[in-house]
Amino acid sequence: MNNVVVLPILIPVLTGIVLILVRSLTWLRIIGVASLLINIGVTAYLISQIDATGIQVLELGGWSAPFGIVLVADMFAALLVVTANVTAVICLLFASRTIGEKRERFYFHSFYQFLIAGVCGSFLTGDIFNLFVFFEVMLISSYALIVLGATKQQLRESIKYMLVNMLSSVFFVVSVGFLYGAVGTLNMADLSLRIAEMGQGGLLNIIALMFLFVFGLKAGLFLFFWLPGSYSAPPAAVSAIFAALLTKVGIYALIRTFTLIFYQDPDFTHELLGWMAGATIVLGTIGAVGAKNVKGILVYNVVASVGFIIFGLAAFTEGALQGVVYYLLHDIVIKALLFLLGGAFLIAAGTGRLRSTGEWIRTYPLLGWLLFATAFAVAGVPPLSGFLGKLLILEGGLRAGEYVLVGIALLSSLLLLYSIIRWFMEGFWKPRPEGAPAGGETRVVRSLLMPCVLLLAISAALGLGAEGLAGFVDQAAHTMAEPSVYISAVLGE
Repeated sequence: MNNVVVLPILIPVLTGIVLILVRSLTWLRIIGVASLLINIGVTAYLISQIDATGIQVLELGGWSAPFGIVLVADMFAALLVVTANVTAVICLLFASRTIGEKRERFYFHSFYQFLIAGVCGSFLTGDIFNLFVFFEVMLISSYALIVLGATKQQLRESIKYMLVNMLSSVFFVVSVGFLYGAVGTLNMADLSLRIAEMGQGGLLNIIALMFLFVFGLKAGLFLFFWLPGSYSAPPAAVSAIFAALLTKVGIYALIRTFTLIFYQDPDFTHELLGWMAGATIVLGTIGAVGAKNVKGILVYNVVASVGFIIFGLAAFTEGALQGVVYYLLHDIVIKALLFLLGGAFLIAAGTGRLRSTGEWIRTYPLLGWLLFATAFAVAGVPPLSGFLGKLLILEGGLRAGEYVLVGIALLSSLLLLYSIIRWFMEGFWKPRPEGAPAGGETRVVRSLLMPCVLLLAISAALGLGAEGLAGFVDQAAHTMAEPSVYISAVLGE
């Protein structure tokens, strides 16, 4: 057993509790950032242990799997945990400059830490009921963050956001109940074994569809009607962490479920995933291209990327799964960057409407060129981080014979690039119309750009350092493609 596995969950939980008692704004910021930095170090050590000795398992309470609760850190989960914490600390630096002292003092930092604890727990849990528990920790924290500030838009969108997520949570519990009644276990490794013995089909296919609905709703896969308003309402730093992590937890749950538990009937489950992914890419791309304001471009780019990642899962080759891992790491970083750039632009321009802005390249050249570079990262242009993941997913789609979806994905990449370049051209280069807002204070806007520079540097490092990352990604994809590796580590069989 490796007790380090619990630390990425325990550290933010304890930090969140401590921060409830802290009143100094300076110490709230210092402790919050320090906690996330420690978590990055702990997870980096955990990755080195996985690379050296294999999957790390912690049996809580001394009860062995499948009877007790286990935490499982395979390479896939550990890479997501470290990337989530790196992104979270940079978004927190942005938040300290934009969120406002009133919000910060009203337990923003505590809820932020609890959100990270829920995200890390979702990645590391080894049984499907505790996946529900960590989902709820994450969601309850997000409920508090989405309403913090209590503007009319926040309150309106928070009601929809909470209702949708409570509905999906009810379906989650019902699905878990049906699964336990059918199979008699909730440990993911044991579920994989028992379903393989029973043969997927009939009732188990219906249960698989129930989980597909639950996780698809949480990830914004096809059922994304709740996402545009909910991700537009909070302050930029909160929207950034939502876009970077919350949909990724739903995507992770889909990947783990349909590579470890329900993978025996891919002609049914993965074919359906493929067409849902294709529809999501199309609708998200149409939304991004047709958006008249910055927030619309941002949120529909999130939707389209969800479809692209799930397309890699639907292809279900080891190469495509490698692409999924690369692209997930890229997308966590780049979606946070896009939303932070959007937040800085809204402060700079005083409006998000593209028709009401222009010529900001003279005042904020760095902001403009950061957005320009980010557009090419989103499109997957080398050497930035999106290239290799996108290439591997497309190659996996071709090997799986998904030619229509490959064509949709390629066209979508070009159109998403167009959506961001249109923002760049209209917001920074075209003449500013009469009566346009004067914009924000230059010094404040420029102080927001360092977190954006850091995220873009990470994107470039992921692209240029892909060869150094390849061993870790290959190990993560191999565990997904060969469930026996995960099962043997957890059950010792």
